[in-house]
Amino acid sequence: MVKRIDHIAIAVHDIDEVARFYTGILKLDLSGVEVVTEQKAKVGFLKIGESNIELVQPASDDSPLVKFLETRGPGIHHICLEVEDIEKEVEELKKQGARMIDEMPRPGAHNTRVAFIHPKSSGGVLIELNQLPERH
Repeated sequence: MVKRIDHIAIAVHDIDEVARFYTGILKLDLSGVEVVTEQKAKVGFLKIGESNIELVQPASDDSPLVKFLETRGPGIHHICLEVEDIEKEVEELKKQGARMIDEMPRPGAHNTRVAFIHPKSSGGVLIELNQLPERH
């Protein structure tokens, strides 16, 4: 079950440069920057109510973001939906005929588990499913 929009990701060449607009002009707080090795990305989150804007930058020359930025330039990269049970969601989507980039969830930022739905299944929009770590 989809719970909410977790974040909207914006592909950028340089997080620090772009973050100045969001922190200086829009007065949002950048909650820190981390490298997500599994996705070859450097990410920074800006909180807005219950959702976030994620600035996402390639962390290596072989990051998939390099090609995205070369072909499309900076801009919206994906929409992330928080789900309760990511394995269940992935299996249900596959049963319904959705094309998945990730057949199995993988590690994401902030100790989350993520899986991407191919844009060919969602009207040209890359959608990330995200399950937050369990809170005790």
